[in-house]
Amino acid sequence: MEIYGLIGYPLAHSFSSEFFNRKFQREGIHAKYLNFETEEVAEVHQIVLSNPRLRGLNVTIPHKESILLLLDEVTPEAKAIGAVNAVRVERSPDNMHGYRLVGHNTDHVGFKESIAPLLNPTKHRNALVLGTGGVSKAVTCALTDMGIGWKLVSRTPAEEQLGYDELSPEMLKSYTVIINATPVGTFPNVNQCPPILYDYLTPNHLLYDLVYNPENTLFLKKGKKRGASVKNGREMLERQALAAWEFWNE
Repeated sequence: MEIYGLIGYPLAHSFSSEFFNRKFQREGIHAKYLNFETEEVAEVHQIVLSNPRLRGLNVTIPHKESILLLLDEVTPEAKAIGAVNAVRVERSPDNMHGYRLVGHNTDHVGFKESIAPLLNPTKHRNALVLGTGGVSKAVTCALTDMGIGWKLVSRTPAEEQLGYDELSPEMLKSYTVIINATPVGTFPNVNQCPPILYDYLTPNHLLYDLVYNPENTLFLKKGKKRGASVKNGREMLERQALAAWEFWNE
């Protein structure tokens, strides 16, 4: 039986395990998907050695960037983004470890395909991306591909990033797409939301939350109350998961 899995921390409410195990059962695939919860990304080597039938891994927070140093090869897409969310395990007796790890990024295509139908070229020309982690890199890359300008917003802004206290009503008139690429609002912290100026949202705004649990986050509720279009990250996760499956089985 082939094994696939997820590395990250914490993994208590992981989407991937349920999605892939249902896929395997539905399609008669002789495989199983496991969660490998670890705070230390270096443990990926022990995970691969301890599971000789392991063929692929998804990578989630906090390891999407740090795992780059442990890979034998990175696809051009992942290299350009600077983050990896899928790793293919290639067993190779010629390698010093007996295997090669190849990294890819499918968050990019998952996000792009899921948000594209909602974008109106006359209303949605600029985006605020809340958060600066690995997934935000895939989001900004996709936005650039679609010709949408963007700014990163952080609690601890670096150069060319904005702090939440810098967001103004005037800015929200121009940046009509707002993407939550942070875990804020994820179950069980359902009463939390990013600190933006919700009172200045309009029906011209589109709020996209990469959080999918709960389905309707406080971030999305506040946007909907002001007439904004809203979407959660469920479809993105499904699309990136299917793209990862294709990558593992190339």
